[in-house]
Amino acid sequence: MKDIALRENERLDDLQRNGYRIIQNPEKFCFGMDAVLLSGFARAKKGDTLLDLGTGTGIIPILMEAKTEAAHLMGLELQPESADMARRSVEFNGLSEKIEIVTGDIKEADSLFRPASFDVITSNPPYMRKEHGLANPEEPKAIARHEIFCTLEDVVHQTAILLKPGGHFYMVHRPFRLAEIFVTLVRYKLEPKRMQLVYPYVEKEPNMVLIEAVKDGGSWMKVEKPLIIWREPGVYMPEIKDIYGF
Repeated sequence: MKDIALRENERLDDLQRNGYRIIQNPEKFCFGMDAVLLSGFARAKKGDTLLDLGTGTGIIPILMEAKTEAAHLMGLELQPESADMARRSVEFNGLSEKIEIVTGDIKEADSLFRPASFDVITSNPPYMRKEHGLANPEEPKAIARHEIFCTLEDVVHQTAILLKPGGHFYMVHRPFRLAEIFVTLVRYKLEPKRMQLVYPYVEKEPNMVLIEAVKDGGSWMKVEKPLIIWREPGVYMPEIKDIYGF
């Protein structure tokens, strides 16, 4: 690992994997549990090439490098400041030969990468439609959470272009949009194959959903057992500890 000079309001957080750390700025945006859960749900085989759409500060490519034997991982991020933090985190962890961060727009991903060139694509896209509780559309947090610069369909459309036939797409989203998610995936020939609902507590409603789809896959889907986050306030369930590496 290299020495690194943190910029104003930046901090270096321990990822509990391979000694890796990540640069974040809590004044702008920090990765959440959804990204960590996606990295635990997603799979990549030895030698795979992986692309993370809307990578933020690079959390998913870094965790996927730690957890899998993927040969090469890339992250695409629109916001230059987040992309810069991601690149510096990759360099700090000595991963520059395996992980590449590209600054660019998800809607134009097919002009940045070759069609059908990735075995695996992941995405933790904005969950909320533009009109839902949007305060300041210029703030990094708003861009990450609301469909200001890209929509669900943009993500799925670009994934369908960039994924190899038989390639796998992994996404974390919100259950209230499940019907729209499935319709959109099928329209672009990304067949839903696996789904897991995430519950904050066993007695609460689910607040996240993890989905795997396969390009040109057959019509068959497995619904996995629910994933519960908290046993009680402040105490993770054992499955969550495993995902985090505690």
